Amino acid sequence: MATKLTGGSQQLIDFIQSLHPIKDEIAEYIKKNCSEKKIARGKILLEAGEVCEHYYFIKRGMVRGFIIEDGKEITTWICREGEVVTSIQNLLDIEAVGENMKTLEHCELIIMPTSGIQYLYDTYPEFNTVGRKLLERYYYDAQQRAIICRIPNAAKRYEHFLNTRPELVNRVPGKYIASFLNMTEETLSRVRSARTKNKPRPVSRNQEND
Repeated sequence: MATKLTGGSQQLIDFIQSLHPIKDEIAEYIKKNCSEKKIARGKILLEAGEVCEHYYFIKRGMVRGFIIEDGKEITTWICREGEVVTSIQNLLDIEAVGENMKTLEHCELIIMPTSGIQYLYDTYPEFNTVGRKLLERYYYDAQQRAIICRIPNAAKRYEHFLNTRPELVNRVPGKYIASFLNMTEETLSRVRSARTKNKPRPVSRNQEND
């Protein structure tokens, strides 16, 4: 069950302020119209085909997006605390099939209705800058995913993932990383093993003196 925001709302306000300064009345509106919810790992936030009615700010935990193709889940994105998740496709097209959204860890979420976001856009012109900055982040992440999809070599895809999302490498189960990188778990295991074997070993002081 969702509860109205308490002191924990400051994390969301700080995030928005990092995108663009906002007036006190905007902050107050957000505090009054958002709710906070704790959700266990493995819970669905949105099913493909549902109308997306919320934005979710992740205070703690991780959420992934995925589609189902031929009965198989294909991970399309992974987000962690300090990020906002929603279904842009379902926001723009209410008839779109869209993605599924599911918690990867126990999560603490701040939930804002899409109607509330629209009110802020209509009422406070500066909040449109917040929306633009957020969409720029979405576009950047989408661009990185598009680049990964076009790298033919599995090892290079994994290397790109290490360089762009290093904070997820040891936190996300391998099967989801493999799915995100369009490879099997076996391939990911081989890539990781090869990378470990080829990693230069630190030189000891005795070796330096030889």
